Amino acid sequence: MTDSTNNAHFTSEERARHLLERLSGTGADSVSIPGTRVTSRSFAEMTTLRIGAAPAGVVECSSAEAVAQVVSFLDAHTQPLLIVGGGSNLVVGEGDEVSQLVVVLMSAGGGEGGVDKKGAAEKSAEGDVMIDRETGVVRAFAGVEWDQLVAATVEAGLGGLECLSGIPGSVGATPVQNVGAYGAEVAQVLRRVQLYDRTRGELEWVDPSALDLGYRYSNLKFTSRAVVTAVEFQLTTDGLSVPLRFGELARRLGVDADEAAAGEIRRPATDVRQAVLELRAGKGMVLDSADHDTWSAGSFFTNPIVTGEEARDAVVAAVREKCGDAEAESMPLYSVKSSGGDASGGGAGASVGEPQYKFSAAWLIERAGFAKGWHVPGNERASLSTKHTLALTNRGSATSADVVELARAVRTGVREAFGVVLEPEPIWVGVSID
Repeated sequence: MTDSTNNAHFTSEERARHLLERLSGTGADSVSIPGTRVTSRSFAEMTTLRIGAAPAGVVECSSAEAVAQVVSFLDAHTQPLLIVGGGSNLVVGEGDEVSQLVVVLMSAGGGEGGVDKKGAAEKSAEGDVMIDRETGVVRAFAGVEWDQLVAATVEAGLGGLECLSGIPGSVGATPVQNVGAYGAEVAQVLRRVQLYDRTRGELEWVDPSALDLGYRYSNLKFTSRAVVTAVEFQLTTDGLSVPLRFGELARRLGVDADEAAAGEIRRPATDVRQAVLELRAGKGMVLDSADHDTWSAGSFFTNPIVTGEEARDAVVAAVREKCGDAEAESMPLYSVKSSGGDASGGGAGASVGEPQYKFSAAWLIERAGFAKGWHVPGNERASLSTKHTLALTNRGSATSADVVELARAVRTGVREAFGVVLEPEPIWVGVSID
């Protein structure tokens, strides 16, 4: 049988539409893949920033096998595609590059959230989430909502994810970004990751060591070579949190600075989750459709890391000159482990053992003159959150160009004030800050 999709007279848009018709079962040479559904929606509907044009179409997938088969089918026809989970870390444009894409949307199944929390011997391999209370092993399909998983693990008496409560998005994005907050990150509890290798056409489980995990980084972040289809975590079974090292969270839970620095104090995971949710809500970092401060891509810039004492001292000197001695002495500044020279840590080009130092992006943004709620003069469609300067927000009618203009203004201002170049955290599709 001739594959009509290979018709050379098809335009890019026509080819995408024809492939979608085949996947939906309505076109010639239809393809039936269990656990899939073809729909239409815009990126404004699929992302937390609520910006972006409509792709050619969307294929919802409810299992790792469905994702693998759909991606394999689209790759075989050289169809540009984008994998989307919760859409919380995307800035998407409105041009032709976007409208020609087919989105593969990971969508968890139904039935009490698809969470299986039975005894280890009774576990089913078919659920979206598997939690083993005895061993602390947790496995989740990539399309599961992240905070749903965190809540389920805390409810099951497991510790390790509670500091990451309230973060929007899906499970599959967490190892890609090495998601972190309040002194914890996914790398600390990651057991293994299931990938669909697009070159070899195979599903496989890989160890965290294969991902070059670093600060908000993995080697999956800027490549399309593989798709995360499931993630497995190793959590603790005593119901206690990870050690509370982050000052703001520690103080809220009655842990003083010396105790936090020692890194030995733990609290019930349920208490820590509640405290984190309260802190995030106060910063507009818990999704609420009625609150434009939550129409964002989360923390927009990563905390900058510089390599070497000379680079650190240059930033401190710039702060001292602009803001005074008191600010320079009290500014948030943390020593971090060297990455050994790759981009996975913080300072690209660092040699092994060379000290690295992390600054607070939010602190630098504010001291550079950008207050909460700041917007580019004459353009109120996009602004910094009124609750948190690290979030760039859509005030209801922003386009990607508005967000880019705001991001460039903030990045330029910080660079001119302190000599620090802020790096955006989101993935850019059909638009660029550079």
